[in-house]
Amino acid sequence: MPRRYDPERRQRIIDAAIRVVGEKGIAGLSHRSVAAEADVPLGSTTYHFTTLDELMVAALRQANEGFAKVAAARAGLADPQTDLAAELAGWMGEWLTGDRTGVELEYELYLAALRRPALRPVAAECTETVAELLSRRTDPVTARALVALIDGICLQVLLTGVSYDEEYARQVLGRVVAGARG
Repeated sequence: MPRRYDPERRQRIIDAAIRVVGEKGIAGLSHRSVAAEADVPLGSTTYHFTTLDELMVAALRQANEGFAKVAAARAGLADPQTDLAAELAGWMGEWLTGDRTGVELEYELYLAALRRPALRPVAAECTETVAELLSRRTDPVTARALVALIDGICLQVLLTGVSYDEEYARQVLGRVVAGARG
């Protein structure tokens, strides 16, 4: 039987890995579960991604790219007249009050870097990308503090099940931004 040309197969495998992690968590991710989800032969997953770490790196990178696009699309982040704390709080609100599957997935992959060193550079890229974006409005130290605070607020909302409080987020983010000016 001739080999079927399928230029989208690698991408379908990454998308399937994201769906598997979204439904079953990292523990449910295997070449077999991804092959079944992508409706491809098991050998295709191992051909494109020799290890699960390689597959998780691709999935985390794709999740990060989506997050970076959302961040870059926020015109208020570039406008020096816009209240940065309010803009960030609104951005987090949009992210956390919609379908949380993507947010949970991103953080699950991000936190998997604690045990999987291959993921650490990709997790660091995400942090650096957002800090670089925020550095256009503030100094680099404050930008990194804002990223840490955003991560902390998001993790608290995701892990505790409490509702996102945009006003609280605006206030604490505002304190960090104001501290940079003082």
